[in-house]
Amino acid sequence: MARIKRGSERTKKRGNLLKRAKGFYAGRKNSTRLAKQATKKAGQRAFDDRKLKKRDFRALWQIKISAATKAQGLSYSAFMGALKKEKIELDRKILSQLAEYNPEIFSQIIAKVKK
Repeated sequence: MARIKRGSERTKKRGNLLKRAKGFYAGRKNSTRLAKQATKKAGQRAFDDRKLKKRDFRALWQIKISAATKAQGLSYSAFMGALKKEKIELDRKILSQLAEYNPEIFSQIIAKVKK
């Protein structure tokens, strides 16, 4: 069986790899072996951080809601529990935006929940 030489395919593959590693430090940007390892690790971290981003934002929304409810004399957990009982289905993102940008509407929600 005849031997297959990669030729242009190998250079194209290496070029794409180095394009992904552009901006990396030292040999990680121009050495094929190091660039391959670095881009693989970068991809893993990017995947993980997309999951962490969701967690971080949820925590931020909880902090904003908690601060707004404490100013009205109610705890975060009591507020969220009362929302469930009243069947008000607003998620934490919307509640935090209301607390930050429209405090009068947020105080109306708290008043309805306190009844």
